[in-house]
Amino acid sequence: MARFIFITGGVVSSLGKGLMAASLAALLQARGYSVRIRKFDPYLNVDPGTMSPYQHGEVYVTDDGAETDLDLGHYERFTGVPSRQSDNVTSGRIYQQIIARERRGDYLGATVQVIPHVTDAIKAFARAETDDVDFVLCEIGGTVGDIESLPFIEAIRQLKNEEGRGNAISIHVTLVPYIAAAGELKTKPTQHSVRELAALGVQPDVLVCRCEHPLPPADRAKIALFCNVPASAVIPALDAKSIYAVPMQYHAEGLDSEVLKAFGIEPKGAPDLSRWIEIMDRLTNPQGEVTIGVVGKYVGLQDAYKSLNEALVHGGIANRVKVNVRWIDAELFENDDSDIAGSLEPCDAILVPGAFGERGAEGKIASVKFARERKIPYFGICFGMQMACVEGARDTAGIADASSTEFGATDEPVVGMITEWMGRAGLETRAAEGDLGGTMRLGAYDAKLDGNSVVASIYGGTEISERHRHRYEVNTHYQAALEQGGLVFSGMSPDGTLPEIVERPDHPWFVGVQFHPELKSKPFDPHPLFASFIEAAVKQSRLV
Repeated sequence: MARFIFITGGVVSSLGKGLMAASLAALLQARGYSVRIRKFDPYLNVDPGTMSPYQHGEVYVTDDGAETDLDLGHYERFTGVPSRQSDNVTSGRIYQQIIARERRGDYLGATVQVIPHVTDAIKAFARAETDDVDFVLCEIGGTVGDIESLPFIEAIRQLKNEEGRGNAISIHVTLVPYIAAAGELKTKPTQHSVRELAALGVQPDVLVCRCEHPLPPADRAKIALFCNVPASAVIPALDAKSIYAVPMQYHAEGLDSEVLKAFGIEPKGAPDLSRWIEIMDRLTNPQGEVTIGVVGKYVGLQDAYKSLNEALVHGGIANRVKVNVRWIDAELFENDDSDIAGSLEPCDAILVPGAFGERGAEGKIASVKFARERKIPYFGICFGMQMACVEGARDTAGIADASSTEFGATDEPVVGMITEWMGRAGLETRAAEGDLGGTMRLGAYDAKLDGNSVVASIYGGTEISERHRHRYEVNTHYQAALEQGGLVFSGMSPDGTLPEIVERPDHPWFVGVQFHPELKSKPFDPHPLFASFIEAAVKQSRLV
């Protein structure tokens, strides 16, 4: 039977609950336990799929096609356990299901209320598909005291009682601020946060205290006294040089041992942290560095490209080099590309990531052209592949008016909306005027690669599965013209109807992919495309 670890946050948001959950899960794995992590978000959106990246960061997509919170990316990167639809639930999704059941008459005339109907639904999500794991870590989004999170706090209170002593514990992540004028850390915010959580019926078993300075023993004892936990269960969490140093940092502070103690489990020796030691050795002792220019439209918020940034770091780990990312606003080249050389010449490679909408598109097309003409390694992901095809059509295939229907009506739709495709459950269709949420080509799909292609040599095979999130596809009617211009279709859907990968064999490294390889990259298992892309950047840096 699975044991539950409920993780809440207090005082302020952005304390790193997701990283803490991922690090603890990695430590439990290192001790030989199986884990699953899930995220409960209190907002009323059904999922983050229709939210602006500036509102909520990137949308992380699972193999089974769920659009989820970016924390699930941390969970996968730290544990290697693929996330599923059941690992992220929002208030919106819960209420949507409850209201649908009420409309069908499933409640047999009962008054539908937060307790028990909403809390029962939350508990059902927590318990779903957990029979095959030792520990289930449930992170509650938001901050204790938020009105939106009250049903979730009540649900975990009930779950702790129902699961019984030794089968469920609570971890509360709080802030211990440093007051520079006084020259000391203040424990009062943590005391108040724990008091508020306890007033809702949940007594934390472990406290994780984010602080900028080391937490003195006297302050740990004070927090323990007023928050009703052992002093050993007050775990300091200082900033780390890299997120991949966090698991070892938490282990050094005793987090994993304290969690097992709370469950009444006697630790069996030390955890095997060799993979994390190797990762940090490669990060802290690089044998060179490269600069990657990322030309995007959401560069004002790096969380919008969280998985992409981490995948570039993983590529650096694979090649034992430091990766410096130069974030470049595509709109800088939108109407005047005279500054493009000044922005991109210092880069050893150029990457154009996924996006939606026309804003910044011409700047990205100009970046593709610069990379093609200057023989600089180029990686186009999703929208970045589509813009590579538009650029190829205009500049090497002689189709001057080439464009995408995403930008409006066009006589040369090199990129167009896909209205039907073969999904996991058969034929899927979509209308141009339909809902935006959950209607894209989402999740893992297979692709077949040309055996003589660059990408086949990178993958080491001709059959792959990658995660998708897009509404538009490159139009195969233009394949012959594009290939005559040197842009080869080297990867296709198994039925041969949807382009998955394009490449330029006459270029040092020029690859565009319709999927999102960054979603499957991990520090201990870098995605082969990112490892190869950074390797090409290293070669480019030595040519300059």
